[in-house]
Amino acid sequence: MPLAPTGELVGSAAAARSAVLAFNVITLEHVEAVVAGAEAAGAPVLLQVSENAVKYRRGRLLPLARAAVAAAEQAAVPVALHLDHVQSDDLLRQAADAGFGSVMYDAARLPYAENLAATRAAAEWAHSHGLWIEAELGEVGGKDGRPPLDAHAPGARTDPGEAHAFVTGSGVDALAVAIGNTHAITERTAALDHDLIKRLAGMLDVPLVLHGSSGVNDGELTEAVAGGIAKVNVGTALNIAMTGAIRDFLAAHPDAVDSRKYLGAGREAMAREVARLIRVIGTPGARDTLGTAGAATTS
Repeated sequence: MPLAPTGELVGSAAAARSAVLAFNVITLEHVEAVVAGAEAAGAPVLLQVSENAVKYRRGRLLPLARAAVAAAEQAAVPVALHLDHVQSDDLLRQAADAGFGSVMYDAARLPYAENLAATRAAAEWAHSHGLWIEAELGEVGGKDGRPPLDAHAPGARTDPGEAHAFVTGSGVDALAVAIGNTHAITERTAALDHDLIKRLAGMLDVPLVLHGSSGVNDGELTEAVAGGIAKVNVGTALNIAMTGAIRDFLAAHPDAVDSRKYLGAGREAMAREVARLIRVIGTPGARDTLGTAGAATTS
């Protein structure tokens, strides 16, 4: 089916007091696993390509983007394509022509006034090119290999009043918030500020986005969604699933050299985790029955 508009998927989830899952993809195996997992769960999903993933792909956006578009068009569920954590204006301006329906413009590293000005300019450009745009206020730590930010450090939490002014002044369509979450955590130990989530949801008229969700356990995730989170970003959890499955396969088959075998095991593990998280979140349309995500990926 055609690529789904990100705004429609996130808006529908928000209206249902639920959330849509957005998975960061790095390889073709990631792309195929996310689509397979979403099909098994019977729910829409977002494929996200981050600026860091583009850097890994030697600075070329199109190869992975075109693979994601092709996978989305063949999917049995709605799939949207999102360009994540964009700091480069040059990369931002490649989004529409590469098939993306939305972007997350990340100027959160800048002081408030500079973040607002840069984000306003990005939002004006994005809207003029038909793109839905997300931004971030407050610092979600752990980006680019930096250590996680102390949840109580200055700027580590999004202030509701400041967030209202930021959304109004910038014109963004969604806001990623800092509520005790951090990127790249490999253990699910983050404790979210659920009172702050509710205050932000009550103050803002745009959907809230949770970054760094891989470090948040299932109970915390479901409570966050009930409190007002409408888009949940996941990246590290897929890499943990893939890497673990590949390690297990190679340990059991030390003479294996066919990359399809161990990459297939990794793809299957990621697809299972995608389907599991969709059911945990309760994305509208998700089936409760156990699926067979990735069951045929090693054949």
